[in-house]
Amino acid sequence: MESLLALGGLVLLRDSVQWEGRSLLKALIKKAALCGERVHILGCEVSEDEFREGFDSSVNSRLIYHDLFRDPLSWSQTGEALPGGPLGALQAMCRRTDPGPFTIALDSLSWLLLHLPCTALCQALCALSHQHSRPGGSCLAEPVRVLGLLHEELHGPGPLGALSSLAQTEVTLSGAMGQASAHILSRRPRQRPAHQTQWFSILPDFSLDLQGGPPLESQPHPDPHTPPVDPTAHVTFNLHLSKKEREAKDSLTLPFQFSSEKQQALLRPGPGQATSHIFYEPDAYDDLDQDDPDDDLDV
Repeated sequence: MESLLALGGLVLLRDSVQWEGRSLLKALIKKAALCGERVHILGCEVSEDEFREGFDSSVNSRLIYHDLFRDPLSWSQTGEALPGGPLGALQAMCRRTDPGPFTIALDSLSWLLLHLPCTALCQALCALSHQHSRPGGSCLAEPVRVLGLLHEELHGPGPLGALSSLAQTEVTLSGAMGQASAHILSRRPRQRPAHQTQWFSILPDFSLDLQGGPPLESQPHPDPHTPPVDPTAHVTFNLHLSKKEREAKDSLTLPFQFSSEKQQALLRPGPGQATSHIFYEPDAYDDLDQDDPDDDLDV
């Protein structure tokens, strides 16, 4: 999981009704902030106070919150709304000038998809994930990282496929027996896609607790006192043979099988006996016209 912060590009966090992804998003944000990065957050689905809840002062001091939750469509006219709405906020992030490592967290891409055309959002994400971390377009010092939370059950295959094609890393959340797991698909230039499954839990302070495998409760353990189930117990035909039936089956000579006497007769023909014979029995509809033998071919 910590490798998600090692490289830049778009990291797509795909959650569902069963397994929410905002806690993992906040855990990755905390990890980036503790590494000394500035983290810009585009908050759409929850308030700023709710999003910052659980972070200590050392993390909150490094978070730059862009609030779309309070006035998403700029109706209040109080000057607190972000200029240009959601798309303007994304474009402003592309024009940032602060140096150093940089992380952008989008909470969430699903909200943005409901308020922006998919093409405009994909263009803005492409510009965000490919910008340099130093102003002026100098050599890449640290890759820009974009963390996008996506509620995949809210969208059709078109938007999901478009966002998936832009992502360098996809994290699909699932789990078993109350324990969360993340299936990580990483795409790197000139390399094959890499797959990894990581089991984890998130502590109350949004620290990641990584586990090496699935929880023991999810692994089935057979009960030694339970008799094995016979899969043929309720079928309508008999799959078992009695001793007499098996002997009769073994002694039966099938029509396509040759006995040893027949094999010897075929391999060692007697004197004057032809080595092969062709027997032909005409069908009822055969047309045996000696003058036109190919008449049945209809040519």
